[in-house]
Amino acid sequence: MRVLLVEDDKRLGAALADVLRSHGISVDLVGSAEDAVASLRPDHDAVVLDLGLPDRDGFEVCSRIRRGSDVPILMATARSDLGARVHGLHLGADDYLVKPYDVRELMARIHAVTRRSRPPAPGAAATGAPARRPAGRRVRRGDVVIDVDRRVVEVAGTPIALTRKEFDLLALLAREPGVVFRREQILSEVWETRWRGGARTLEVHVASVRAKTGSTTIIETVRGVGYRLGE
Repeated sequence: MRVLLVEDDKRLGAALADVLRSHGISVDLVGSAEDAVASLRPDHDAVVLDLGLPDRDGFEVCSRIRRGSDVPILMATARSDLGARVHGLHLGADDYLVKPYDVRELMARIHAVTRRSRPPAPGAAATGAPARRPAGRRVRRGDVVIDVDRRVVEVAGTPIALTRKEFDLLALLAREPGVVFRREQILSEVWETRWRGGARTLEVHVASVRAKTGSTTIIETVRGVGYRLGE
């Protein structure tokens, strides 16, 4: 695996790069927005992106990368407010990790976003591996149409841009419209984790899907339990 690490704090960047390399990950470390865009290569499996860069805001870097690449982007930053998280997801980030964080969590998040970006292994269905998403289904909720097979969401006939996890979240809920999915189940199936702290990440993605679809009811919150596709 090869990761582009964008971190302007030289000490932190060097320390993180050493840890990742000790786990067998090849790391290209850069400390500015321009270097990040210029250094991205087709063989990078993920980008770990700090937002507080000296020359440009990390959000702009995310947007520029996303215009030309679908490489998984993990934002790692001290900005913890909900607005910043939602904005990052709007721009195409796949995940958002708030500093300070445990390096073990960073490793887990990197592996998760890269695993989700890979195509399924040939013959996976024949080995009995469970299908993670329904195929050939279109679910409509008002002006919102979720085409699971094509991985497209349309609002009033116009496709909208969702991140992988945003779509996977909608696709999971569309599997059983109206049925309540517990938070733990969603985290397990979409994020492939049982980490309790992931509930905050789930909330951010729910808010982002609502904002992008323009529907506050496309995903309904069932207090104390989880979420379901709105009626």
